[in-house]
Amino acid sequence: MVHPVSVNTIPANAENHYEVTAADLPLSCPMPGMSRWNSHPRVYLAIKESGGKAKCPYCGADYTLKG
Repeated sequence: MVHPVSVNTIPANAENHYEVTAADLPLSCPMPGMSRWNSHPRVYLAIKESGGKAKCPYCGADYTLKG
């Protein structure tokens, strides 16, 4: 059986820190393009309202807004 997982997805929660840009807003963890089959539920993070930094309450990944 073939699972419908895209070859171009990046592993969810694979890193502890991600740098994002305005093009990634609204920011969610896991981000679009990450495989979600083995991840936590999607949560939106208020990175602009928190000084350009955000932390996922599920996996602890840190996000920094560049530029």
